[in-house]
Amino acid sequence: MNKLKLVAVLVVMIVSTTVFSQKSVKIGHINSNELLSAMPERTKVQGELEKYANELKGTLETMRKEYELKIQEFQSKQDVMTEVIKNSKIKEITDLEKRITEFQQTAEADLQKKEQELLQPIIDKAKDAINTVAKEGSFTYILDSSVGVVLYSVESDDILPLVKKKLGL
Repeated sequence: MNKLKLVAVLVVMIVSTTVFSQKSVKIGHINSNELLSAMPERTKVQGELEKYANELKGTLETMRKEYELKIQEFQSKQDVMTEVIKNSKIKEITDLEKRITEFQQTAEADLQKKEQELLQPIIDKAKDAINTVAKEGSFTYILDSSVGVVLYSVESDDILPLVKKKLGL
């Protein structure tokens, strides 16, 4: 009988300790793309990116016009050119083609770098607001529903309204 009581007490202690030591898990979700789109800074960044992209397009267009003019000039005068001048013009046109290709590649990389540079402060601000809301709401996890990585989940709290409120949107 004593052993039975001792075992019963031990079982009750183990079960109660296990139950009380477990933290409750609170999961929330947010659509980060929707949040970033709602932030007014995003519009300013978009405008700056468009302006920068247009500057790059302008430079590229100028280079293409120069290329087309050189081709037309070469085609119209190639019959009267000496072999040395013809080879020189062909090299000049080939070099210009190479410069245009290199410029396109560099321009694309620069545009992506500029976008990341301009968006990073906005992303940081959103992340800070999400972290603050998560701490204030005692959330254990916040999932980003915009990237579609959650295939199944129980119903969770959407914290987008709370984060927008925190940002004053």
